[in-house]
Amino acid sequence: MSNFTKEQLKEIEEKIIFNLKQVYDPEIPVNVYDLGLIYKIDFEQKDPYLYVTITMTLTSPACPVADALIDQVKYVTQAVELVDEAYVHLVFDPVWNKEMISEEGKDLLMMNGTMI
Repeated sequence: MSNFTKEQLKEIEEKIIFNLKQVYDPEIPVNVYDLGLIYKIDFEQKDPYLYVTITMTLTSPACPVADALIDQVKYVTQAVELVDEAYVHLVFDPVWNKEMISEEGKDLLMMNGTMI
């Protein structure tokens, strides 16, 4: 297979984002994408394979479910058709803060009566 077009990569990225919105931090009723934990989605093409690297953080470096969240992010990314392998790059710079929550995430928090 030849290299993917920008349009194809955009479509794959949208599917990845959809899947990431199914992964929830167990302590906060908002998905990892809308929490602002996903910093970047990168693609690397090595014919015929497509590799995806998700750069993400956690709400706290001491997060007790860090391994489970990372595994879930990797799993849902690899579940997207045409993604051959996914890697998760965990970073703590910049440090996560509540200002990183999307408007949709803030609405979800308000509807659930959750304050952070």
